[in-house]
Amino acid sequence: MDGVEVAGRIDGRTARAERTRVAIVEAHLALISEGDLRPTGERIAERAGISLRTLWTNFKDMETLFEASGAEVLRQQDAAYRPISPGLPLAKRVDAYCRQRARLLQLITPSARAAQMREPVSDQLHRNRLKHIDRVRDEVEELFAVELTQAGQGREQLLNALVAASMWPAWSMLRYGLGLGVDQARAVMTRTVGALLAEVAVD
Repeated sequence: MDGVEVAGRIDGRTARAERTRVAIVEAHLALISEGDLRPTGERIAERAGISLRTLWTNFKDMETLFEASGAEVLRQQDAAYRPISPGLPLAKRVDAYCRQRARLLQLITPSARAAQMREPVSDQLHRNRLKHIDRVRDEVEELFAVELTQAGQGREQLLNALVAASMWPAWSMLRYGLGLGVDQARAVMTRTVGALLAEVAVD
């Protein structure tokens, strides 16, 4: 019985610790989404309803918090992602792909803008970005496998061009550099991706 009670207490502490970590990550991302792109530990702790000491007990530094918050952003993207059939005609694949990319890029825009400010001095934020790049690369390779094969020796260059056109820096340029609305920015992305693939598409 004593062993069961001890195990129960341990499980309870573990569950409470996990809830605290979730609350910290949620507070971090909420502050960012509200425009506080460089929230301090103090502001995160206050938003999460915990002490600063509790924050740093659960995360040893900002890098470990960036890792957890990055994983949550990826989880949100995964939840919002809808598979696109590689069997669709090229025009329909391009349209569906760019519609989805626009939706997902809007979803991550607050965290992407915050990361952009700190990535030059954060190895973890750089690793987070590489995970996003890898996911887009994998999707492009699967969805446009036929066209990439048709590109022959130009396959890697075409792949890189498609990935670059699909990532947040390009989206940021369209939305905030050129001041385009979401639909306008998506139309430009669709034209770019479609033009790149049309060069190698076989009727």
